[in-house]
Amino acid sequence: MADTVLYEVSDGLATITLNRPDAMNALNIETKVALRDALRAAGADRVVRAVLLTATGKAFCVGQDLKEHISLADEKGGGGPAMSTVREHYNPIITAITTMPKPVVAGINGVAAGAGAGFAFACDYRVAADTAGFNTSFVGVALTADSGASWTLPRLIGRSRAADLLLFPRTVPAQEAYELGIVNRLVPAADLAAEAAQVAHRLAQGPTVAYAAVKESLAYGEDHSLVETLAKEDELQTRAGASEDHRIAVEAFLKKEKPRYLGR
Repeated sequence: MADTVLYEVSDGLATITLNRPDAMNALNIETKVALRDALRAAGADRVVRAVLLTATGKAFCVGQDLKEHISLADEKGGGGPAMSTVREHYNPIITAITTMPKPVVAGINGVAAGAGAGFAFACDYRVAADTAGFNTSFVGVALTADSGASWTLPRLIGRSRAADLLLFPRTVPAQEAYELGIVNRLVPAADLAAEAAQVAHRLAQGPTVAYAAVKESLAYGEDHSLVETLAKEDELQTRAGASEDHRIAVEAFLKKEKPRYLGR
């Protein structure tokens, strides 16, 4: 793993940390490749039951490293390699976050802009410091939404508000982001690391199969009818009901004990 992305697994939790603090965690190619590969590794690792995506320094991620972006465009005399990052990096990153059968928590320590905001939007749960902020920023450099923002943001706050933030980008402060529904939990900046880790560790010790089913059902229900969604719920409940964790939970309930889930 590159130094720009740190990866650690402990007690079922994979912590993935963006680590270019001097560049406000801007996304150069090295960082994007490392983040993509770390997320894929976490998704495939049976030991990992939850993921925490966070960052060092004052910013969560300010999006594309524009210095590298323009140098790549100038080098080839056009957008070419600079724009292929959507296909090669951003799309696989968002796919890894949204499709892995385990919850992904974003610990947002500072500004999340452009693709950085897209990464946060794609996570299943967002814990933000009260000093954080969100800025879509894409049209500010004459580009359109990527990193899944055109799909995730309307589902978080509605199409009208999403259009406002995409067409007229501004930094949405943490409190407003919480009120809009972008942020699930808002905490003092000094408490962000501990609170995000606590949330992620709790999920890592929980019923992983059930969490995966909740994640899948939420995504499915966004695009399907009630009849189709009810059928999907039946399918997913059958899967969850056959899990070892369900048996453990029922036995613990009857014994009036706290369940100790195995994640299977």
